[in-house]
Amino acid sequence: MAEYILGISAFYHDSAAALLRDGVVVAAAQEERFTRRKHDPDFPAQAVRYVLGEAGIELGDLSAIAFYDKPYLKFERLLETYHAFAPQGLTSFLSAIPVWIKEKLFMRRMLTEELNKVGRYKGRNKPRLLFPEHHLSHAASAFYPSPFEHAAILTIDGVGEWATTTISTGCGKDITVQRELRFPHSVGLLYSAFTAYCGFKVNSGEYKLMGLAPYGNPQSEHVARWKKQILDEVADVREDGSLLLNMDYFNYATGLTMCRNERWEALFGLPPRPAESAISQEYMDMALAIQQVTEEIVFRLARTAKELTGAENLCMAGGVALNCVANGKLLREGMFRDIWIQPAAGDAGGALGAALAAYHIWQGNARVPLERDEADAMRGAYLGPEFTRRDVLRVAGRFDAPCTQYDDAGELCSEVAALLAQGNVVGWFQGRMEYGPRALGNRSILGDPRHPEMQKKLNLKIKYREGFRPFAPSVLEEAIPEYFELDRPSPYMLLVAQVAEARCNPLPENYDSLPMYDRLYVQRSDIPAVTHVDNSARIQSVSRRTNPRYWQLIDTFRREQGCGLVVNTSFNVRGEPIVCTPRDAYTCFMRTEMDVLVMGDCLFRKEQQPAWTEQADWRDEFELD
Repeated sequence: MAEYILGISAFYHDSAAALLRDGVVVAAAQEERFTRRKHDPDFPAQAVRYVLGEAGIELGDLSAIAFYDKPYLKFERLLETYHAFAPQGLTSFLSAIPVWIKEKLFMRRMLTEELNKVGRYKGRNKPRLLFPEHHLSHAASAFYPSPFEHAAILTIDGVGEWATTTISTGCGKDITVQRELRFPHSVGLLYSAFTAYCGFKVNSGEYKLMGLAPYGNPQSEHVARWKKQILDEVADVREDGSLLLNMDYFNYATGLTMCRNERWEALFGLPPRPAESAISQEYMDMALAIQQVTEEIVFRLARTAKELTGAENLCMAGGVALNCVANGKLLREGMFRDIWIQPAAGDAGGALGAALAAYHIWQGNARVPLERDEADAMRGAYLGPEFTRRDVLRVAGRFDAPCTQYDDAGELCSEVAALLAQGNVVGWFQGRMEYGPRALGNRSILGDPRHPEMQKKLNLKIKYREGFRPFAPSVLEEAIPEYFELDRPSPYMLLVAQVAEARCNPLPENYDSLPMYDRLYVQRSDIPAVTHVDNSARIQSVSRRTNPRYWQLIDTFRREQGCGLVVNTSFNVRGEPIVCTPRDAYTCFMRTEMDVLVMGDCLFRKEQQPAWTEQADWRDEFELD
């Protein structure tokens, strides 16, 4: 009889559920995709229903349910922190502690109550409820799906219970923690503090800070001075990558904000940037300074992991592992033979890690061998719901939406390739939804990377977000060397590499002194829509084995239109979770200036659709991220 283990992450941000069958991931999804509330922290009831339904089982069929952290340890950390910083933090204490005493301290009972709402056990034995530590869940999510039998494991995030960073050894079915950095000293919280100070939202705006950093001027006096001030006054970074933060500059331990703004302004001579205001060069330079500091910390931690474990390969998870710029530079350092990063590296991935920890550590099961054509055990991260043509046509009927149905996939791909080459923006909705923060070709918005206005159009007319935000290329795995300085696949969009020199154009002599958007719209290469201001790109390689339909589209675009990659951005607007259902996709399509929507084998053209009438402005529906 098959053995099932359910993993859950919840009650902080990005709640999710994941299900294993005999150690193999069956399904995984974030709750936000179902509730349409970005970073939804609530119990993932709909995600749990989905993963159970995908396997055709009920709660009573589970052997264990694993929650992604230990609530008692987290409560201990809160109490000790408030005690250590007293009398500071009274407002935060009065806000947080009653919730813990009433609910979170009794997590076992609360989880049981929530699970009972999902479904009854129907007289069967209740599954064992397990609580692996937060960073063990991250480490398990990184190591067990990786292709490595032996590896160093580096987990870096804001904070779990006490740990903010861990270095572990993975060997076979075992994970051994070697080193641990503890709260309040945290690489993730340091980066998040700068995210907040630069006017972006914590736990979602870190991507923006990373995307803003290349606009900083490496020769600027600001960058050098601020980097030195960070290292001299704010963060004492040791040779092994551990750090001590000067808590006089931070408020997150006991307060409701990240920074002590008056101290930061006195130190850096720059006030906090108001959200949604214009971004001056100083904030770009500040983003570059903290990005460089973060990269140096990651490099030092990786060197320490190498020394402690002796491993030739590295696995990574935790929110900081989503910093694909640092990842790409670490790979180029050649410290490790290879690096594998969990695509759902943040808290959502903790659900999968908790289930894997239960299967391999609690139950002592050996790892499941990869199939011959599998690069790893994540199945391309295509682990969410999928929908049939009938589902698509039902939505088309609901909105009286005309579409063209294709029985031949080659004909469909040829038509879409031609539409892309004509400058159209295409919503591409196929197969199973992705698990993790990146759209990887099943819930994507696509464009022609050669089009000089494509980045501007996507940001301002489709995504309705800041114009400086970069876009990623989806490139045929076998065509990577033609376009990028990268010698291996990057299936999860977690590595940044330089665009091949032969494809780049000479830059104006005054390039570094140009205003942000003047630099942005310089045609830096023959694929300008995916070439960032420093001639880099965040790469997703597409494998014929893992996603044959998406590979076929890009291959058709290469053969018929002369380009082996497309622009890929997530199928959503700013503040909205990535679309999950055909209805989500059609609604997003009609709310934006997207030209074409392809759902399965059905193609919808905007000019043929009936007028879209909504009583409320959709911008009021989603909180800006």
